[in-house]
Parts: sequence; structure tokens; C-alpha cells
Amino acid sequence: MDLRRDALQILKETSRTFYIPISILPPGLQEAVASAYLCMRAIDEIEDHPTLDNPTKAKLLRAISLTLQSGVDGFPVDAFAAGFSGYEDILEEVTIRIREWSILAPETIAPRIWDATAAMSDRMAYWAEVNWKVHTEADLDRYTFGVAGAVGLMLSDLWTWYDGTQTNRTQAIGFGRGLQAVNILRNHVEDLGRGVSFFPDGWNAVKMQEYALRNLALADAYTSSLPAGPALQFCQIPLALAHGTIEALANGKEKLSRSDVEALLQQLNSVNLKAG
Repeated sequence: MDLRRDALQILKETSRTFYIPISILPPGLQEAVASAYLCMRAIDEIEDHPTLDNPTKAKLLRAISLTLQSGVDGFPVDAFAAGFSGYEDILEEVTIRIREWSILAPETIAPRIWDATAAMSDRMAYWAEVNWKVHTEADLDRYTFGVAGAVGLMLSDLWTWYDGTQTNRTQAIGFGRGLQAVNILRNHVEDLGRGVSFFPDGWNAVKMQEYALRNLALADAYTSSLPAGPALQFCQIPLALAHGTIEALANGKEKLSRSDVEALLQQLNSVNLKAG
């Protein structure tokens, strides 16, 4: 089995936002970023699972975290089996196959991905236990850091590992937080349907949009500081889609349409060609 090709196929099935930027990354960096995305998608699918109760989600997430913390030069074939026991038939494929995603990255950077995923899994377990109760802006900052801002930091480490690119880490956190805040806005009605709200007490969509835009400003600065190369190519696409989603929501749309996404990508490609 070609694990890289299989990973890209699963990626294509699970995320239209990140498939394109990951698919154009150069060898080595592509496997590292795909590994990170799929490991985190694996735990995200547990957090968002429609039928698992919160204590079970927390148990599964903590089991994954502990297994990832045990990694040395990879993981035995059955490393995650005990943690998934009894839930194999209801968990998503991307979750069940987390061991494969964890060994996809080059061995010189894989432990950084295990560390980031283990930490995020623990944080998700905490939020599951408190039913994602966000009361204050500080709570929101903690949540968006735990599940996204820390991803921005990890990506910065991947860029440095690959070609020495240095970044502003505060802006890197804003990059992750900004994308997550847009997701919160886009999914707010759906989240309410399952009894969850990431809006702090007294906040409405306007306040959350302001929060998202403050962090997207940091994300813009972060992306603008990147030199021409794979890191810039990667970051431009989800950032453009985030800005497009904010605009679509402000205009009364539920999300970006496929044609909207294609138009944004064409516009971005045109700008890059002119810059080149």
C-alpha cells in the first residue's frame, strides 16, 4: 500500500480547505503536514462525533494522547487497539487509522507531530468533560488556542524544520485562532443543535466576527511575512477561504459555495502568477 497516496485520498475526502494546499507541497514537507492534519482530524472526529457521549469522548481522546506519548521510533501495529476497543464500528476511518498517519511524517519531525496531537487530544478531552462551556473571552481564547492556535505553532516548527523559515509565533497563534473562529461562526447553528455554543456569554455573531477578524489580522501579518515558497503557498489558501467565508456569512450565506471557492482559488493563483 502507498501510504502517502492513501493519506492524500483520505485528506481529499475529509477537507476541501486543506487538501489543495497540502497536495502541492514538496516531498517530505507534504508527508509531514499531511501527517499532522490527519492525526488532528482523527481526534477532531471524536470531539464532533454525533452519538458518543462526552465521558466516552474524553476517555478515547485521553487514550490516544497516552499512546502518542509512548512513541519512540513509531508505534506497534496494535498500539491504538486497546483504546479503540468496543468502538471500532462507530469511529470514522480517519480516526481508526491514526497509527498510519502518525508514521507518515519523516522520522526527524514525526515526534513534534505526536507531541502536538497528544497535547490537543488532552485539551479536547477537557472540553468534552465540561461540554464545551465557553463563558468568557478568556475561555474562548483557551479553546481556540488548544485546538487551533497551537496548530499554528506546530506549522511554524514544520516550516523551520523543512527550510529554516522563521516566523512570528504570536502571529502563528493568530493564524490558527482566526481560522478556528471562522469555523465557529460558520457552524454556530449546527453546534446549537447539539447543545453546544462556543460564543461567550452575551456574545452574538457580530462580536464573534470581531474576534475572528482580530485574529485574521494576525494571520494576514503572519502570511505576509513568509518568504516565497511552500509555507506561503500553504497558508494563503485557507486564509483566503477564511476571509471569503466571513464575507459570505456577512452577506447572509451559510457558507462558501463550490463556485465561490473556485473563484477565490483562481484569484489567488492569478495574484501569485503576477507576483512570480
